[in-house]
Amino acid sequence: MQAWRFNGTGRPLTREEVPDPHAGPGEVVVDVRAAGLCHSDVGALDDAKWMQSFPRIPMTLGHENAGVISEVGPGMDEWKVGDRVGLAPVMPDGDAIGYGAWDGGYGPKVRATGANLVRLPDELSFEMGAMATDSGITSYHAMVTVGGLTKGMRVGVIGLGGLGYIGARVAALKGAEVYAAEIDPSTREYAAEMGLAGVAESITEFADKDLPLIVDYAGFGSTTAQAVETLAKSGTLVQVGLGRLEATINTQALILKQLRILGSLQGTKQDLADLYELMRSGELDPPLNRITPQEIPDGLERLRKGGVGGRLIAVYDH
Repeated sequence: MQAWRFNGTGRPLTREEVPDPHAGPGEVVVDVRAAGLCHSDVGALDDAKWMQSFPRIPMTLGHENAGVISEVGPGMDEWKVGDRVGLAPVMPDGDAIGYGAWDGGYGPKVRATGANLVRLPDELSFEMGAMATDSGITSYHAMVTVGGLTKGMRVGVIGLGGLGYIGARVAALKGAEVYAAEIDPSTREYAAEMGLAGVAESITEFADKDLPLIVDYAGFGSTTAQAVETLAKSGTLVQVGLGRLEATINTQALILKQLRILGSLQGTKQDLADLYELMRSGELDPPLNRITPQEIPDGLERLRKGGVGGRLIAVYDH
């Protein structure tokens, strides 16, 4: 089969012939129907610090996947060929599909384990299922599981791209008062449909809202610093975005306001199952941009340049 292979930072993805994967004990093979494109893949291509996440190259990127099981290995009696699934990417040992030992969905088939598999409801498209597996559960986990979102809470969201849109919408659906920061004016146009109480270029414009929780889905260094300046006393910043791998913050504000800064990475199978249930209602319907698998490198270039409204999803035709 043909897959887009990662050969290291500073080198473009290359289209290569690779062997079809087969299911070992405790594994399945999934025919990928949809694969989401993520800014972290752009980071891997551009920033050598990402290479610690890739102990072997070449490998196939793509950690946002949904599809249909096509092969079932020994010990996987719960699953059968033809089951629709989304793949929570992270393994119990911290490895993940699209990283380390597990080739990802920038190719038409992937190996997965019981730790990854979540049943995809018939009401949801494969594109929606794929989007939820990384940007979805990462957003949900940061806002709800780590951030401790509650009904009626005032919350700030930085970045309304693939992750931030979902985080903001989940917060609004759960009854929070949501204020968002987004530099792209075209993306700010989604504010009404997300149910936002306010939207601006910088989260500092909501310093008067006494926000107890801000989730930074952008992570461009300056956004992290602005969140620290804006938070209410004893507030919590949940850092998710990895637009930059370093930030300089005002430690005086951190100390005097007695703030908490928490990192949030990925999410769990339970987060994904909960998110799928929320999506079934139709009230959480993030914008998607469908491309072909052949357009994956061009799609990553679009992410690099910025201004993409909604998640880019490569759709496979099996």
